[in-house]
Amino acid sequence: MSTKDFVEKDYYKVLGVPKDATEAEIKKAYRKLAREYHPDANKGDAKAEDRFKEISEANDILGDPKRRKEYDEARALFGNGGFRPGPGGPGSTGSFNFDLGDLFGGAQGGGGGGGAGGFGGGLGDVFGGLFGRGGATRAQPRRGQDIESEVTLSFTEAVEGATVPLRMSSQAPCKACSGTGDRDGTPRVCPTCVGTGQVSRGGGGGFSLTDPCVECRGRGLIAQNPCETCKGSGRARSARTMQVRIPAGVSDGQRIRLRGKGAPGETGGPAGDLYVVVHVDPHPVFGRKDDNLTVTVPVTLPEAALGGEIKVPTLGGPPVTLKLPPGTPNGRTMRARGKGAVRKDGTRGDLLVTVEVTVPKDLSDPARDALESYREATVGEDPRAELFKAAKGA
Repeated sequence: MSTKDFVEKDYYKVLGVPKDATEAEIKKAYRKLAREYHPDANKGDAKAEDRFKEISEANDILGDPKRRKEYDEARALFGNGGFRPGPGGPGSTGSFNFDLGDLFGGAQGGGGGGGAGGFGGGLGDVFGGLFGRGGATRAQPRRGQDIESEVTLSFTEAVEGATVPLRMSSQAPCKACSGTGDRDGTPRVCPTCVGTGQVSRGGGGGFSLTDPCVECRGRGLIAQNPCETCKGSGRARSARTMQVRIPAGVSDGQRIRLRGKGAPGETGGPAGDLYVVVHVDPHPVFGRKDDNLTVTVPVTLPEAALGGEIKVPTLGGPPVTLKLPPGTPNGRTMRARGKGAVRKDGTRGDLLVTVEVTVPKDLSDPARDALESYREATVGEDPRAELFKAAKGA
């Protein structure tokens, strides 16, 4: 971005805050907009991505007290009507002449009192903290790459949470050349981007677009004697093992984002993010339904008919006792509160207990006699009578 473009941008308007906004108000506005327009929340939306870059750029300036002060001073001079052409024509400001090239050309103005009415060598002092003092350039910080990994948990680990080791391979600064890309550690500044790692191209309508420099691949530096390990890129494959905490209550197939746990950045840039895809092994007894656990419990015919108390297993804890009402039908579901999976707020879901009435395959003589007596006592009762009546009515 050129100095002229810089002073013409209203970063307060970008963040939607007043010019006297506090640091806390600026931070709050930035976080709200960043969440709304973050690329991860707007997949494939180019406009949202451009808006996110604009918001980040505004926060970089206004979020730094020193840079904000310099920006405010620059805007006071040139962004809000300062130094507009006066009666003397397009190259004058009332009573004296000046050249915009002197104003925005760094150290291109005349010596001593030359340039814009005594501003000397351009506006290096005003913009030095923003664009590099004395015309110096520097490579832009680059964010590290995102990494994706997978982990398989047992059913209990997924419900209760677990810390697991993950071995990851990613790009990191090359150890052989200390990330310089040069065997001797003396890379030269890229002549194309002059060390910034970016080049500008005309976008039409007086705007310019910035792209990563192709010559140095956005690094701002070119190796004179390329490192044999990284071939001059300054980056090499690095393997590391990290202990990762998987939160309680994750489900099979869930993708977890761990901020700043990805590949290291370059030239002071932040690290990327780590995405972990979770796979959960099934449990032989328990199932899962959202924040609730499920279990099927067999009961005898007398328990279902006469009612009673039954013990039900829980995951990782002592069994609970549930009261079975008389005449409980097969397939009825009861609830043991607080015995399910852990929620995000630390509370637990419930254990859903489904009753399964079992029919014995082999009967002892006393049991058979008892069932024969029951059948004789219920002669005339037809459980299918309502079924046939409904069928005829249809």
